[in-house]
Amino acid sequence: MKRINEYKKLFKVEGEIELKQLKTTYRQLIKEFHPDKFLEEDQKEEAELKSKKVIDAFYFLTSIAPETKQALLPEYTITTSSAKIADFKHKGLLLEISFTDGTTYEYFGVNQKLFNKFVNSDKQFRFAKRNIFNSFLYRKSKKAVASDS
Repeated sequence: MKRINEYKKLFKVEGEIELKQLKTTYRQLIKEFHPDKFLEEDQKEEAELKSKKVIDAFYFLTSIAPETKQALLPEYTITTSSAKIADFKHKGLLLEISFTDGTTYEYFGVNQKLFNKFVNSDKQFRFAKRNIFNSFLYRKSKKAVASDS
């Protein structure tokens, strides 16, 4: 959640994320922090770090934008209703779940208490389906691995 708030602040986003506004702000920030605008080496390095952060923030915010989530909803629904959980990791309030179809989703705001219930559940997939998949802000974090057939 800290990362989301930090990136929203960088892009001056209040409330819901709109892709059109996000793209406009992204272009402005990239122009502002482009390393080629600076003559001194330390300024170039700082600008390069800032532009990398802007790029990371843009792709992150794009991935959690309502328009993106809506476009990917059919794929997400198939994954969370038919693929099994292959692996999971929890750190802070971030739960990362990898599925047997090769996709991985990050769920934001999952506290330790809920995570413990998930881990100790005799049917983790059913527990996640009822309590996590559609209850938390999520984003697809890794692409499915293509199989060579």
